[in-house]
Formats: sequence, structure tokens, C-alpha cells
Amino acid sequence: MLLSDQAGQTAAPKIPRPATLRESVIEAIQELIVSGQLKPGQHLVESELAELLGVSRQPVREALQQLSGEGWVDLFPGQGAFVHVPTVEEADQLLAVRTLLETESARLAAKQAGEEGVKRLRALCARGIAAVQSDDVDGAVATNSELHALVTDLSGNKVLAELAAQVARRVRWYHTPVARQRGMASWDEHAALIDAIEAGDERRAAKIMREHTEHTRASYMEQRENEPAEPAPKPVRRRRTRQAG
Repeated sequence: MLLSDQAGQTAAPKIPRPATLRESVIEAIQELIVSGQLKPGQHLVESELAELLGVSRQPVREALQQLSGEGWVDLFPGQGAFVHVPTVEEADQLLAVRTLLETESARLAAKQAGEEGVKRLRALCARGIAAVQSDDVDGAVATNSELHALVTDLSGNKVLAELAAQVARRVRWYHTPVARQRGMASWDEHAALIDAIEAGDERRAAKIMREHTEHTRASYMEQRENEPAEPAPKPVRRRRTRQAG
């Protein structure tokens, strides 16, 4: 059914457009960074990325430009693109925001989640435990993200879900290096959280989520102190050479 705007003119509903090649390349490079296949400080060569992704260099160049503006990539004149090395301060700030958002998500989920929602949470928890037991770090990290996203979805607060989604991918980037260190303890905390949500105990669910996310934050900070990432390269000046002719 067609809709009418305030001027009385007919307005058709918006049609979702397919992702552009550049958007697909951006998504792919982000995933390579988050998964650790491209490491902080690593030099990103356009031709190598283009070959890896099966595209030309142009969409890769455009993607790197956009990723630079979003804080995933650092561009240095004369040297090229490098995977961004998160500073301790920016990681701490983002993980602190994550704690605030997900604590409220857990509280609301305890109020809103029904029997089916709890069942889905328990299924994800079981999958995550299996991943840890088989030392499948990537599987554990991915399942962890799914579980946290589901808690936020079960909160019933769409604005909260949108805000949480904005930081979720970067949180996964920071969580991956400490996933093995957190190990089964993380999933024991998830199980306790689900128990609180099932019981409808808002205060307890919020407390468990706050402590859970703070444990991940502390683990990341501890690792950065013990194994600091290499700083991003500094731009160097190159001598200009006269062109023949």
C-alpha cells in the first residue's frame, strides 16, 4: 500500500539496496582485523588484499580510506596503510561504555525475556562451552558475541540494541586476544547470568553482567601491560627524484 507524505503526494516505501562492492570489501577487511588474521600494526598492501578478496585495487583503496576514518586503519603518506594499534586509553573507554550498555541490557532482559529467549541463551551457552573445551577460540569468540547480542535483543529496547551493535565488532576485536585466558570462567559467568534472567532477577542479572564485562576489560588491560602492542610506524620523508625527460 502506498503512503502519503504531509503534502499529500504519494511516497513509496524505501527499497533496501544491495551492498556495494566497497561495502563488502570494508566488511571483509574488518572481519580479517577482528579475527586477528590482520594484526595491529600490520602493513596493508593494496595488491595483496585485492588478490586475497578477489577484487581490483580500486575498491580496496576506497575501503582503506573509509576504514581510516573509522579508526580501523592508519594511513601514512609515503608508507601506506597499517592496521590501527588501539591505544590503552581508547580500548579502556570503549570497554567501559560496553559495560554500561550491557549491564542495562541484562537488567531489562531479566524483565522481558520469556521461556523461549532463555532457551536460546542456554543453547548458545552450551555451544560456547563446547568451543572452549575443544580449544576453538574463534568459535568461542563468535558465540560469545551472539550471546551478548541476544541478551541485548531480549531487553526489548531498540535504541539500546542499536548503540550496543555500534561497539560490538570492536569489542570482539579486543576480546579475541583474551578469550583463551578467560576460558571457562567466562562461560560460567554466562550460565549464572542466564539463571538470573530466567529467574527474572533484574538486580542480580545487572550485577553479573557488570562484573562479567569488567573481567574481560581487566584481562585486556593486563595483557596490554604485559605484552604491549608495537606502535604504528611513523611516516618517513622520502627524497624526491627528478623524472627523466
